[in-house]
Amino acid sequence: MSEQAFVVGLTGGIGSGKSAAAELFAELGVAVVDTDRIAHALTAPEGAAMAAIREAFGAGVIAEDGSLNRPAMRALAFEDPDARKRLEGILHPMIRAESDRQCHTAQAPYVLLVVPLLIESGTYRGRVQRLCVVDCPEDIQVERVVSRSGLEACQVRAIMAVQARRAERLAAADDVVDNSGDLPQLREQVAGLHRRYLALAAQREGV
Repeated sequence: MSEQAFVVGLTGGIGSGKSAAAELFAELGVAVVDTDRIAHALTAPEGAAMAAIREAFGAGVIAEDGSLNRPAMRALAFEDPDARKRLEGILHPMIRAESDRQCHTAQAPYVLLVVPLLIESGTYRGRVQRLCVVDCPEDIQVERVVSRSGLEACQVRAIMAVQARRAERLAAADDVVDNSGDLPQLREQVAGLHRRYLALAAQREGV
C-alpha cells in the first residue's frame, strides 16, 4: 500500500448501516474499497479463488454457474469448524492483496476501507490511520436484518454473537457514526467526518 494513502477503516456490526454510510462517503468523492465486494468477486463464476476452493472442498460447494454455493459452504462449515478456517486461509490473503492494490491505485483525497470484521481480524487495524465505527442499538440491528433478509431474530442474534461486542467496537473506534436515526442524520454525520478526514489527509501529505 502506498505510504501516502490516507486510509480510513469503516466497520460495524451486521445491520448497523455500514453500506449506507459507505455509499454516502462515495457520493462525496471518496474511494471506497469494500472487502465484501472483493470476496464476492473472488467467488463469482471464474473468480480467482474458485479453483483453490474446488480443490479444497470438492464440487459439492460449487454452484451450477461455477460460483461458490454459499448455502452449501455454510452447511459444511457448520458441520466441520475447520472448513471455515480452510476457506478463510484461501480467501483472506487474496482479499488483502486486492484491497491493498485498490488502496494503492485509488485516485481520491483518501480511501475508505470497508471491513465488516475489522475489529475481529486484528490485522486490518495496522493498515488504517483512522477507525470509524457505524453504531446503533442491537435491537435496531436485529430489526433491520430481519426485515431485509427474512432471517429470524434468533438467527440474527446468533450471527451477532460471533462478531465483536458493541462495546468492543466502540472502545476501538477513533470516530463513531450513530446510525440509529434516519438517512438525513446519517448524511450530516458523514459530511462532518468527511471534512475531518480531508483535513487529516492534507496534513499527512504535508508531513
